[in-house]
Amino acid sequence: MILLFPINMNPENISFGLAHYWAQGDMISHGVAYTLLLMSIASWYYIMSKAWSSWRIRKSAVALEGFWKAPTLTDAIALLRNADKENVYTPLAAQGVEAALGSKDDARVNSLNKSTDRHELVTRTLRTEIQRVSARLEGGQTLLASVGSTAPFIGLFGTVWGIYHALGAVSIAGTAQIDKVVGPVGEALVMTALGLAVAIPAVLAYNAFTRINRLTLAELDGFAHDLQAYLTTGANAAR
Repeated sequence: MILLFPINMNPENISFGLAHYWAQGDMISHGVAYTLLLMSIASWYYIMSKAWSSWRIRKSAVALEGFWKAPTLTDAIALLRNADKENVYTPLAAQGVEAALGSKDDARVNSLNKSTDRHELVTRTLRTEIQRVSARLEGGQTLLASVGSTAPFIGLFGTVWGIYHALGAVSIAGTAQIDKVVGPVGEALVMTALGLAVAIPAVLAYNAFTRINRLTLAELDGFAHDLQAYLTTGANAAR
């Protein structure tokens, strides 16, 4: 077997490690590392805050059953408000009741809502609240999707750039020894690993939050349907 490179594996000539790679890097490689760091910090901040918010939302969802067991609408909304720490379900009920029971002295007198049928007004109010909650739940999802899809390629770019400089240094040195190539190339490959380390948590969190949001919106839509039936016909469709 013919070796393309003369082998010189003297340990004194082998220099591995992130510190060596960082010291040998230029502005571009440092920029790639800082970009990955910022993406990781942003995604983990969102993951932690969203996880806390999602846990509180799922915990308060059980109050929807108790809503219909309350003796009056006032008691039902008060019960829901005490349990709904994230204020996701309460505005739907409060705004729906206000649209259905609003007096003639309210702001509707001088607006287009004055001539709107009560059933249509309640439907529009509930739909608006669902859209508001949906936009709130999906806020930040774009960040996770962007990090999950771009971080591996950013890390790969850092790897390619590092290998390019490693081979350039070997070419300038005029010797192509394995110990001169393996170290810098191995260090450059760390950038790909860092890109994956940033992307994988973002992708997993995106999938988890998407499922939680879908479940929450389904419950919210069902609650809105029952509330609309109660406010427009006087009968609780959930019973």
